[in-house]
Amino acid sequence: MALKLEQSLKLTQQLVMTPQLQMAIKLLQMTRLELTEAVQQEILENPTLEEVSLEEVTPDQQKEQLKLDDPSINMDEQVNVPVQDVDKQIEADFVNEISEMGGGQDSQIDWQSYFENYMDGPSDFGQAINTDDDKPGFEKFLSEEQSLFDSIMWQVRFSKIEKELLPVAEEIVGNIDDDGYLKDITLEEIAAKHEKPLAAVENVHRTIMQMDPPGVGARTLQECLLAQALFLPPAESLVATIIRDHWDLVEKRLPAKIARKLGISQEEVIRAIHMITSLNPRPGALISDAEAEYIVPDVYVHKIGDDYHVVLNEDGLPRLRISQHYQRTLANKDAPTETREYIKGKLRSASWLIRSIQQRQRTIYKVAESIVRQQRDFLDHGVAYMKPMVLSDIAEDIEMHECTVSRVTSNKYIHTPQGIFELKYFFNSGIRSSAGVDVSSESIKDRIRNLVEHEKLSKPLSDQKLVQLLKQEGMDVARRTVAKYREAIGILPSSKRRKTY
Repeated sequence: MALKLEQSLKLTQQLVMTPQLQMAIKLLQMTRLELTEAVQQEILENPTLEEVSLEEVTPDQQKEQLKLDDPSINMDEQVNVPVQDVDKQIEADFVNEISEMGGGQDSQIDWQSYFENYMDGPSDFGQAINTDDDKPGFEKFLSEEQSLFDSIMWQVRFSKIEKELLPVAEEIVGNIDDDGYLKDITLEEIAAKHEKPLAAVENVHRTIMQMDPPGVGARTLQECLLAQALFLPPAESLVATIIRDHWDLVEKRLPAKIARKLGISQEEVIRAIHMITSLNPRPGALISDAEAEYIVPDVYVHKIGDDYHVVLNEDGLPRLRISQHYQRTLANKDAPTETREYIKGKLRSASWLIRSIQQRQRTIYKVAESIVRQQRDFLDHGVAYMKPMVLSDIAEDIEMHECTVSRVTSNKYIHTPQGIFELKYFFNSGIRSSAGVDVSSESIKDRIRNLVEHEKLSKPLSDQKLVQLLKQEGMDVARRTVAKYREAIGILPSSKRRKTY
């Protein structure tokens, strides 16, 4: 076998992801909060960027900024700026601009015209401003809300748990979810990790379950309710007995069998079960629910007359401009070359960020507009009239790639006359009804929910019965599909929905 070296030429095509294109795609899939944090970080790192208030930006300046992206746009005639495909056109435009700005070809760039069109009034650089906006808001003086972890750990520090077992207690509390259950780790694993006897770890666990709220840290619903039942008066000891010894019969709703096993009347058992249902199955929610984050829609849909209008929610989003202080520095021909090159690099990064944010907003608008156009029946009549729709339907309508649509709809919310929904909510599969009309999976789920809400508690509808009722309405759905949809909307099986008392 002979070894030899040789050269060969090979022509291939591949997509090169420039840093600018990567930034545009990254911003596209960010949430409002993530975008705000990313912009604030960029402002700290890039001195040429400034954040301005809405009052400082005039309509004419907004038009000029949008013209910078597409000079052919007549802002007086067209309010909704057309969107370019992030996967196609935006990369070509960005690469062309970078090639013009690089390589020391300063003569090809009319920086003076650029700043005149892109700036928003005088810069406040180096000037001290004393306004009411600089004063801390009233909310700055409010105390911070206590988390579930902080609340329990505060009680742990004042409990009788030995000092050497405090790390064990912290490990247990740290693995309690928002509902108040110990998840993702066992007591045996905690004992092995901290090299403590299992009995000692179990004692710490029992102590934590007796803290406020009672039952927090339980591993199962039965353990959670039993911990709460132990705080009931002695006269209610039957409640704890039923939870501890006959939980399987409680789940099956068989009070008569429990009564026979305990040698008491069925009425006493039913009264105890009513007491059990009054206990809290989610003790942690008493504290964690107070920390709930509210959804801020990215898009609003308003019905005016017979038409629906899409409006982007710009509130809270940072408004950026480039500092004119650096415009003057760059225009100064006596400035050192290194300084000019540094400023040009920062200006290039700032302009890319601003344009990427504008591109993100336009893309969200166009996707939302297409969804509204295709889901008009849903907006008029509700979820029962939702049409099956996939990403490719929107991608073809707005002439974008499916990946772009997927990024846009991730963690973005839309406010409609029917409520607030994630954009991804509108993408769902469907089945063909007997009338030859496609019915979306969300419509079927909604119909299952309505049927269960109106069922007899003494004789709940089984999955097979739901299949028959849906078939009578023209929806030919398999039983396993009904079971899957029922579980997806949080409805228990018929055996656990039955109430005989």
